[in-house]
Amino acid sequence: MGALQVENPPWKTDEIVLFEEEAAKFFTRELAPHVEKWRDAGCVERWAWEKAGEAGLLCMSMPEEYGGAGGTFAHEQIFIEQQIAAGIEGFGAALHNCIVAPYIEAYGTEEQKKRWLPRMATGELIGAIAMTEPGTGSDLQSVRTTAIKEGNQYVINGQKTFITNGQTANLIIVVAKTDPGEGAKGVSLMVVETDEVDGFERGRNLKKMGNKAQDTSELFFTDVKVPTESLLGTDEGQGFFQLMEQLPQERHQIGVQGMASIERALELTIEYVKERHAFGRPIFNFQNTQFVLAECKAKATMARTFVDYCTEQLIHGRLDASTASMSKMLLSDLENEIIDECVQLFGGYGYMDEYPISRMYTDARVQRIYGGTNEIMKLLIARSI
Repeated sequence: MGALQVENPPWKTDEIVLFEEEAAKFFTRELAPHVEKWRDAGCVERWAWEKAGEAGLLCMSMPEEYGGAGGTFAHEQIFIEQQIAAGIEGFGAALHNCIVAPYIEAYGTEEQKKRWLPRMATGELIGAIAMTEPGTGSDLQSVRTTAIKEGNQYVINGQKTFITNGQTANLIIVVAKTDPGEGAKGVSLMVVETDEVDGFERGRNLKKMGNKAQDTSELFFTDVKVPTESLLGTDEGQGFFQLMEQLPQERHQIGVQGMASIERALELTIEYVKERHAFGRPIFNFQNTQFVLAECKAKATMARTFVDYCTEQLIHGRLDASTASMSKMLLSDLENEIIDECVQLFGGYGYMDEYPISRMYTDARVQRIYGGTNEIMKLLIARSI
């Protein structure tokens, strides 16, 4: 674990350690050489998804009968950690694996699971979830997108924004109102295969502060007609409940991302300060450098223990919404704090885009915003007091 020395948690079995080695090789060998091209293009090429599918790295926690690997969130966490350790930017497979596929597995009918999950596991279908709208942010009850039933189909109208995988996704779970007069009770989840419909348009690939290789887009639905089988599950009005029930995994996933970024930042920084000289000696030899890194390491070690505890709870179905909110809030805050300290130790070089620490600094900022802002996390935690 590089800069940190922490015992493997119970969920990190010998099989998981072997998987970790294979995932690291995949990211280093197959994807790392292409990151600069993807940053310039603002999008990861589709072949990367197909390669990941061939390597068994998509839908790992889905049952084998639906094309998955029959694993657990432990596999998903290792995937996230090794992707970040290898510096693979923009590859939105964590959302595909940990958010989109679990919605279908948890709430889809048998027919829906057999229709979509195997193709997600191969990379033929790339997943996205369209929640956010202009003006709604974290307030999912106020979505204005509608999916109105007309005979044997639904007609979807609305606009979404800040959608991860927005330029490449061809299977999108759309949060919509099937009964606009019912507030949260009128929300349903619609699954749209974009290659099969008319009236769907992708807007701009949005320019962002960080995450340059990630396609984050506006989406437009204008009289998009989908069959009634596109309603996730069998009953309308279950969308808000479905969203709330799956949020612990989504939020802890952000905590895992934060932890992996912290560890990479510390490894890069420790290596740099031991090699870089000032006033005739390594920067590491200055007491201030040692004190800063000592504090960062102490906080990171404590955070790693908490993250692995949350993963253990999640694997066994015991991670509650409040604790998941803590994972998301604490780790994203700490990620920003520690990476900021690391940039300072790099000095002027830390501000240069060619150095990974600079990119990590701008990439980290959104972690405190998406998946529910950290202010929302505080409200959720307060309810448990």
